Amino acid sequence: MGRPCFKIERDYPEPLAGVDEAGCAPLAGPVVAAAVVLDRANFPRGLDDSKKVPLPQREKLFDRLYDRARIGVGIVSVEEIDRLNIFWARMLAMVRAVDALGFDPLMVLVDGNRCPNWTRPSRAVVAGDAKCRSIAAASIIAKVTRDRIMADLDRECPGFGWAENKGYPTPAHKRALLELGPTPHHRRSFAPVAQRVLDLKVPA
Repeated sequence: MGRPCFKIERDYPEPLAGVDEAGCAPLAGPVVAAAVVLDRANFPRGLDDSKKVPLPQREKLFDRLYDRARIGVGIVSVEEIDRLNIFWARMLAMVRAVDALGFDPLMVLVDGNRCPNWTRPSRAVVAGDAKCRSIAAASIIAKVTRDRIMADLDRECPGFGWAENKGYPTPAHKRALLELGPTPHHRRSFAPVAQRVLDLKVPA
């Protein structure tokens, strides 16, 4: 599969928003979604699925997108994730991201196999961040935004390595969870955290 292009976007009227999220699998931190409306005549080159873009280039694309595109970001907190579950938290983050644009796009392309329960014209695109430039752009905004949040939380709660692992369940993060215990930024509905919380409540 080549780089994302406008092939799918061209089937729909403008303005069109691409939507993607970051942070469903981590044990800690929020879910972040982004909605991006690109100017098809003036967009940053090199857009791709954020996981394929090296960090220095991701940061440059992030800045260039804020210069050239219309962007909305939606954040769902750890408390909301624990209350709703991660699937519905992801959906809510996407709704908030499109709401944050401040206007209604004529079409929304969503990465994945399901759109939120909204009345907006929309289409789910499996592997959309590898197919659609708008969704690829959203993946970069969502990932860089969330990575920066996790770097801030790493300074607040040292020892878990969040600046590097972004809250994902790496061996080092799991060891720190056992040694230091959960923080307020851990998702208590996720099994490794829930088990550690339970362990701490059981007398030795």
